[in-house]
Amino acid sequence: MRFLDRERAALTKLLPGLDDSLRAEPLMTLEGARGPGIGLFRESGGPGLLAPTSLQGKGASALDAVRVQRALGSRSPSLAVATTMHHFSMATLVGLCDTGEGLEWMLVQAVAAENRLMASGFAEGRSGTGILSPSMSATPTADGLRISGVKRPCSLARSMDLLTASVLVPCADGEGTELAVALIPAESEGVSVSGFWSSSFLAGAESDQVTLDNVLVPPELMVRTACPAGARLDEVQTIGLVWFELLMTGSYLGAASALVERVLLNDRVPDAERIGLLVAAEGAMAAVEGLARRVDDGTPDESTLADSLYVRYSVQDALARIVPRAVELLGGLNFMTSDEVGYLAACTNGLALHPPSRSRMTQPLSAYLGDAPLTVA
Repeated sequence: MRFLDRERAALTKLLPGLDDSLRAEPLMTLEGARGPGIGLFRESGGPGLLAPTSLQGKGASALDAVRVQRALGSRSPSLAVATTMHHFSMATLVGLCDTGEGLEWMLVQAVAAENRLMASGFAEGRSGTGILSPSMSATPTADGLRISGVKRPCSLARSMDLLTASVLVPCADGEGTELAVALIPAESEGVSVSGFWSSSFLAGAESDQVTLDNVLVPPELMVRTACPAGARLDEVQTIGLVWFELLMTGSYLGAASALVERVLLNDRVPDAERIGLLVAAEGAMAAVEGLARRVDDGTPDESTLADSLYVRYSVQDALARIVPRAVELLGGLNFMTSDEVGYLAACTNGLALHPPSRSRMTQPLSAYLGDAPLTVA
């Protein structure tokens, strides 16, 4: 079996035609701010990847999904990063579905069946908050909620059909407030998108600013959590964060794998060097797949979340060794005659920039090893 065959086979099985379509486009075209990658992903049925087959989704396992993200990352890092945020929103919605009967399941089915893309307005980028901590203000009205706030950067900002956001709503019995997830149609009055991402790296992820100005969200587009304000949503937060770490790690490993693949196809590179890079890349992927199998074995718990962070930081360290060596082995001519090698090398640094950072998690992980509950800084 050739390098990345397994991952590309998973991509072809679950999203037929997408790998061929991406391969037909130049890398730097896919990575541009108006690249075709997100549209190709939508056309292949990608939005339903994590939705159950009973709800017209693809029903991908965690193992299949992380292989898909690595394959996407090897073709277009921007697309892999952007779609991870959609899957993060989908996994959070699915995690809110306790009984399989209710509005949340109808929303999951609608997203999957109609190939709608969800951008994430959750607070995953704000230090000291959980993923469902309210990031926008909400005012109850007779017709629903009026929501205002800003999310930046927000991947899929210009292609999204829906924005997911956590808000506080009055409890059904009128006593106090509870958390809810609002699904906000992109065409809603008061929703606007403006420029934010000025870097040329990962520009294809459409990570711009989304502003909500007194946007009306009707009750049928809100999923209640039955969790009081300030309470910990342990299970939902854990599910969402584990999926986030799993798929984001696989995506950036895919970008690094694009460099490794170039080395493996270069007969002028000594066999020992090629095999050394192969071992390092596949060893990192084995750790990611081990985490995916844990997710498939049952509902992620606190220990799974801790392991997802261990794996993510371990892969960061592996990429810090793999990528510079791959660039060196490809040589100066490859670097000077094409933007692709330098671009891919720069993109792989992005994994270290996603929350939660290793430096902020040092104390919480240390406390967790001493039997304290795991918190995310």
